[in-house]
Amino acid sequence: MAKGTIIRFDLSAPKIAAKAKAGQFVIVRVNETGERIPLTIADKDEFAGTITIIFQIVGKTTALMRSLKEGDLIRDVVGPLGRPAEVENLGTVVMVGGGTGVAILHHVAKAFKEAGNYVISIMGARDRELIILEREMAQISDELVITTDDGSYGQRGFVTDPLKKYLGERYDIKLVYAIGPIIMMKNIVKLTKQHQVKTLVSLNPIMIDGTGMCGGCRVKVNDQTMFCCVDGPDFDGFQVDFDELILRNSLYLKEEKDSLLFSIR
Repeated sequence: MAKGTIIRFDLSAPKIAAKAKAGQFVIVRVNETGERIPLTIADKDEFAGTITIIFQIVGKTTALMRSLKEGDLIRDVVGPLGRPAEVENLGTVVMVGGGTGVAILHHVAKAFKEAGNYVISIMGARDRELIILEREMAQISDELVITTDDGSYGQRGFVTDPLKKYLGERYDIKLVYAIGPIIMMKNIVKLTKQHQVKTLVSLNPIMIDGTGMCGGCRVKVNDQTMFCCVDGPDFDGFQVDFDELILRNSLYLKEEKDSLLFSIR
């Protein structure tokens, strides 16, 4: 499936599909000389032996993946990696996803629904063309709110707008789970702190090996250095140093853009 710059792949990976749990990810290498990139498992089908990944074209590797056709091979798919989301029956939970973060949110929200929770989902994107998995999220959500920055679909504004409304009107919300751009998660945590509602954030920093060996995915949590690939990707949002994370994730933006330009020339 392709939707503008957002691509969906269903990969044949029976061993991963048999073990993967909500919140976990895989490391993908397209070819022998390719880089390793982390992609969260958006869904799985144990019977078919497949996992679903959804990604946006932002660099050389994702641009290369777009050129693949049905039946083509990917050199390496390693996983499942990371700690699964801690899913339990809490009552009412709010699941918030921005952009391609909804791909991650889907698998987690599905697990919380199956555990017996009342699931309120909030999805946001810049515009209508970047909204993904609407039908799938509607099927597993008791309430679904969609926002777009430009107002081209759903409510005009950001995901924090309906979240603020829910937090102000409902006192039974036990958990907010957020995944998306770092600044979005930072703003969500600012809001949930005011109401003292437990908030988990799923982080996706720079990552290379996915096993804790390289140290590239380090993040400061409660003033301690943690590694997202083995200690996460989920962390207590109240304890994450988002400012440091934003700086680290912006280190290689120029190189990423340059590699993409080089790959399409």
